[in-house]
Amino acid sequence: MSQALSTDVLIVGGGIAGLWLNARLRKLGYSTVLVENASLGGGQSVKSQGIIHGGAKYALHGALTGASEAIADMPRRWREALDGSGELDLRGVRLLSEAHYLWSPGSLAGNLTSFFASKAVRGRVDQVKGEQLPPALQHPKFKGKVYRLAELVLDVPSLISRLAELAADSLLHGREISALRENDELAGLLVDGREIRAQRIVLGAGAGNAALLATLDVQQPQQQLRPLHMVLVKGPGLKPLYAHCLGGGPKPRVTVTSHPAADGQWVWYLGGDIAEADGVARDETAQIRAAQQELGQLLPWIDLSTARWACLRVDRAEPAQSGLVRPDNAFLAVQGRLLVGWPTKLALSPDFSDRVIAALQRDGIQPAATAALPELPRPPLAQPVWEELLP
Repeated sequence: MSQALSTDVLIVGGGIAGLWLNARLRKLGYSTVLVENASLGGGQSVKSQGIIHGGAKYALHGALTGASEAIADMPRRWREALDGSGELDLRGVRLLSEAHYLWSPGSLAGNLTSFFASKAVRGRVDQVKGEQLPPALQHPKFKGKVYRLAELVLDVPSLISRLAELAADSLLHGREISALRENDELAGLLVDGREIRAQRIVLGAGAGNAALLATLDVQQPQQQLRPLHMVLVKGPGLKPLYAHCLGGGPKPRVTVTSHPAADGQWVWYLGGDIAEADGVARDETAQIRAAQQELGQLLPWIDLSTARWACLRVDRAEPAQSGLVRPDNAFLAVQGRLLVGWPTKLALSPDFSDRVIAALQRDGIQPAATAALPELPRPPLAQPVWEELLP
């Protein structure tokens, strides 16, 4: 049997939330082991659009919601980390855009102007014109208004890589996980037959939490999955665009982010309303056709004649909510030594860590483990989805 280990906090799940938590705990002096059964960031994280939301899109009807309030401070915290002055040192992570944009085609522009004039949204929001417009919108045929949001867009693969560096020797590639119990209480986990004892165990494995809870015979909290049907398009005529395009409803008609491919071309990654509801019900051919029609209507000057297209289905894992609604905050449930949570959104990973750290402090959990870890099999880094789907 592999050597038994003892650590302060055992984390299961190597997405951004788990990696961020791991780095925060290590900085506070806790010993940690983070277990990932596949690749680091290979679940929801690498499929994220990389937007560090500040809440503007959740308040499009003029009133701050719980979601917009909870997330309002995230861009500042992430920006400080990217500068090396925050709770983590994320210098070296590629910043794709200093801002995300809100773009209103034609008839909706008046309502958008009055909304931002009302100061309903925290943070700086400025209208941009001319050369300040995103490159893809700098065309004589463009009509509408564009607002610059105080939000960031990150290159998620470089973020995963940096957080893996901060993890140092604490990462473990482990496929089979089961409960390690003593006196009928959870004392740790068995990972590929290796005993790992810990003061606290954190399940932060996204969609994998459901299976882990079943393995540990834990009934609550329950998990819900919100399916998305994302679209990727790659072509020589694409220019960078990071924007929510507004429609008539409470959600962006389409959300576009742009990602650099290894061959030097740009890949547009399309989410928003097109990826939800009707988009989930479409097959791949119909979804691509719908995306082509949408971009053709909104951006008719963009030449997509030689573009290549692909679809990606993503299941957003969250704590179960009535009516499958999206939770406002990161979520954490504490059951003795077991902590179970979901960040619910990439931008809220720091909030998830705050909740875990607060739970440790509330229970008086202090750094205790002192033994150095042996060399452990290390999980690989996830590859960008656009390199796999549109090589």
